[in-house]
Amino acid sequence: MLPATSKLCAAISYRHLRNMTGLRRQAAVAISQELSRLASRSPGPSTWIHQVRRRSSLLSSRLEEKPFSEMEMSYIKQGEEALQKSLRILEDQDDWKTETVAGNGDKVLSKVLPGVGKVFRLEVVVDQPLDAVYGELVDNMEQMGDWNPSVKEVRILEKIGKDTVITHEKAAATPGNIVGPRDFVSVRCSRRRGSTCVLAGTSTTYGAMPEQEGFIRAENGPTCMVLRPLPGSPSQTRLTWLLSIDLKGWLPKTIINQVLSQTQVDFAKHLRQRLARPVPAAC
Repeated sequence: MLPATSKLCAAISYRHLRNMTGLRRQAAVAISQELSRLASRSPGPSTWIHQVRRRSSLLSSRLEEKPFSEMEMSYIKQGEEALQKSLRILEDQDDWKTETVAGNGDKVLSKVLPGVGKVFRLEVVVDQPLDAVYGELVDNMEQMGDWNPSVKEVRILEKIGKDTVITHEKAAATPGNIVGPRDFVSVRCSRRRGSTCVLAGTSTTYGAMPEQEGFIRAENGPTCMVLRPLPGSPSQTRLTWLLSIDLKGWLPKTIINQVLSQTQVDFAKHLRQRLARPVPAAC
């Protein structure tokens, strides 16, 4: 475009240049030279067409994005609030009491919070890189019932954007059926910032999943798992799990506390077993 323009300008101005003198002629010559210089420096068609297509593609993708409904935005906000509240609880290092310490160093702590009740905190190190742990807990969420005896089923009811899901979880019966069948409807969100992953959740209501016959609808949250590479050992992951559950029904607190702390210890054991399984060879 610029080469043609410069030639056209040169042709049109040629007769006028012959009749110009002094500064006017010098100025016209300078303009013509500047156009030629710009023409020689301008990118070829393939370059700017690619840029235009790329910008158009980005714009189209943004225009095609489905805006969130008011209800979807409500779920996203619930998940974000659960995440922020969980992190505030974990950041406060005061008044945690030891519940259980396993032989391998796995530890469960607890504290009582106003307006929340008793919360439990699992601290473990898993001999697997962060991506493997994250993949099992997030990408393979619906397979948790295959390896975690405390979970009968996890089902994703709805995905909202990339980071938020609505789930229905059925808890497995406890030994001796001390705690009867419970289920949960939760909103979960995941965030990854640098080398830290946070998976948070809280109970919610979902019209398509009312209370189920034979189950007591329990409540959880705020709850979260924080995954970080072990300093100096990127092949290992430090996992912190904040657990807050109201099992509902008539259950003594001593039984609830025992069940929840043992649930966390068992979770760590079975997660390790799951991650250590041989990966099937690709065909």
